[in-house]
Amino acid sequence: MFETLHSAVRFRRFRFGRATRQLDRAANVMDLRAIAKRRLPGGVFDYIDGAAEDERSLARSMTAFADIEFKPRVLRDVSEIDTTTTLLGEPMAFPFIAAPTGFTRIAHSEGELAVARAAGRAGIPFTLSTLSTRSIEEVAAVNPGRNWFQVYVWKDRGLVEEMVRRAGAAGFDTIVPTVDLATFGRRERDVRRGFELPPKIGLDTVIDGIRHPSWTWDFLTGGPIRFANVAASYGSGKRDGTDAINLAAYANEQLDPSLSWDDIEWFRSIWNGPIMVKGVQSVADARIAADLGIEAIAISNHGGRQLEGSPPPIELIAPVRDAIGDACDLICDGGIRRGADIVKALALGADATMGGRAHFFGLGAAGERGVELAFGFLHDEFRRAMALNGLRSVSEITPDVVSPPRNRTD
Repeated sequence: MFETLHSAVRFRRFRFGRATRQLDRAANVMDLRAIAKRRLPGGVFDYIDGAAEDERSLARSMTAFADIEFKPRVLRDVSEIDTTTTLLGEPMAFPFIAAPTGFTRIAHSEGELAVARAAGRAGIPFTLSTLSTRSIEEVAAVNPGRNWFQVYVWKDRGLVEEMVRRAGAAGFDTIVPTVDLATFGRRERDVRRGFELPPKIGLDTVIDGIRHPSWTWDFLTGGPIRFANVAASYGSGKRDGTDAINLAAYANEQLDPSLSWDDIEWFRSIWNGPIMVKGVQSVADARIAADLGIEAIAISNHGGRQLEGSPPPIELIAPVRDAIGDACDLICDGGIRRGADIVKALALGADATMGGRAHFFGLGAAGERGVELAFGFLHDEFRRAMALNGLRSVSEITPDVVSPPRNRTD
């Protein structure tokens, strides 16, 4: 009987360690989110997972994808599927960009280095935040692939210019001015927990750390966390550049509510490569960006972390594409949790998609391995969704692939 059972059933090799077993069984990005929620202290997880005020914009950014249905074609030869595409004149393995995330080492000590390495192996661009915890030069050293630099237009234009020039010297090929941060949004999960960056150590922090030993050990042995890009410039002639508390206050003071389109044009004087404006949330602003000759526009509501009530990016893709035509590349940034979401965004007119929480969940769950899984899940799901829709290449992802929510009669 046992021989018969053994021949009919393949038993999974037992893996020691609860975390390892959980990771082995993870099937998608949201499974990585669940693992990260268990591994990370509550305040850290909420910093990654949370959004502004009632978090409706975050929720709608995801549910808006569910309102879009496919119109699959069958009996097509999909034995060979090509997921590659070109963005800003350069190839990528599939149409997804690793978005910038601030203070990334709060999830794992490797931080942006882990994400950059995984993105390079996945064949997709990695975007480094101005408020990253690893420097431009450190990222360039570990990722020979495409690196982009996200930049805020601060009051101290000299500091901004220095960081942009450092990015160019390190081989970064695109800069990403982010334009939706005239002030910080109010993230109420952080308020309720009293969570600040960098975290302050109190009794509640100690208790939470005891309950999450894996994260705590990594945090305590990973070295001090700082805003590495700002520190490299800010420390010159001021402080030693390592005080994250001083730098956090400095960054907050540097937000410039007088930011205008003239500042976007200013980047042309200090940067010779492509520019992608991130944070556009209206057709009118998309037209302005296109008229200025911007190479790419990211329709983005900052992951729902800024303005509560901002539109889901996916709902703006079609009207923006209609308005600007082929004037520039168009990216849908936000709400991507499945590879099928990428197909939907491209069908509505995007050239690529962008997201940060997917890899942040992976990093929080298992460091670099978790990030690899996140990118792998999205790529595999993208390929599968193409096959099930009868699509053999990215060029075949056209508007007739989907029925938008307001056009389901066809």
